This record gives sequence, C-alpha cells and structure tokens, in this order.
Amino acid sequence: MSEKIISDDGEFHAEDEVVDLSHTTPEAWLALGLFWVLGLTVLYQFITRYVLNDSAAWTEEIARYQLIAVVFIGAAIGVAKNNHIQVDFFYRHMPARMSRLMSGLVDVVRISFFAAAVAMTIQMMLKIGNQTRMTVVDLPMNVVYALCLLGFAVMLLRSLQVALIHYRRGYSVLERPDTTMEDR
Repeated sequence: MSEKIISDDGEFHAEDEVVDLSHTTPEAWLALGLFWVLGLTVLYQFITRYVLNDSAAWTEEIARYQLIAVVFIGAAIGVAKNNHIQVDFFYRHMPARMSRLMSGLVDVVRISFFAAAVAMTIQMMLKIGNQTRMTVVDLPMNVVYALCLLGFAVMLLRSLQVALIHYRRGYSVLERPDTTMEDR
C-alpha cells in the first residue's frame, strides 16, 4: 500500500509503505510456496493446451488439489492474525463482564471446532487408507487429506495461541475492534 500525498504546489506524490516480513508466520511462507507451485502448474496447463495443442491431463486435477492446499494452509494465517469474519456489533452494547465471557466462549468454540476437524480428518484418512486414488494421477487421496489435516492442525494451534493472548491481555478483538494481534 502506498500513501497518497498532495503537496502545496498541487503535485501528487506517493510514498511506499515499508514492507516488514519479520512477523510472517511459517504457514504464510508455506502457503506462498504452494501458491507459486499452483501458478506454475496452471501456466504449464495453459502452455500445453493452447500453445502446444496437447493438454497435459494431470494438470487440472493437481491444480485443484493445490488450490485446496493453499486455502487450508492459508486459512491458518487468518486464524493467527485473528482476522476471520466476526460480528462485534453486540459486544459494543453488552456490559463489559458479559462481553468478556462471550469472547472467551468464542475462543472455546473456535478451539473445539478445529479440534473436532482434526479428529474427523484423521478418522477419514484412517478409514479410506491408501485404497482411494486420484482420478488421473496415481496417488492416494490421503495426500490431499493430509494437507487439509495440516491446515486444521495449524489452525487449532493458532487458535490456542490466540485464546492465550486474549486471556493474558484481558480482552479480545471482539471487545475492542480497534486492536490487532500485533497490539500484544
């Protein structure tokens, strides 16, 4: 992002914001890497289909699974930053004690959801084993489910981390929407 500045002489100037990668989480780097691999796969698919007129059949299926991986790993970034969709309207009109209690309940429900998702993904992976194969590529579907499991596990760990931060500082973003996770 850049800041727009109009000087006294009416000239427009833009100053770039300093990019700080020091707080970048490991899952963000993994999601970025997966995204680039996805982009290269789609580029290869485009070249083989429209330039060489001989489409590589595996690219569509692999690209679909790579997109799933990017979404599940990328969702962990939202949990770590605590910036998923949330409704803070009611918190503005609640008494402080009730607001704190509800915020704690939200943390518990979030942790419980991700723990259940991890457990159910493991159950599904154990049930299907290596029997089910992808359509075009001869790989087990558990490869895809393992990426989903990784995403859910990281989301669970990050939600535990976020709940601990909320507990230590005594409020959450729901109670004070003007704060961020960096305001620790």
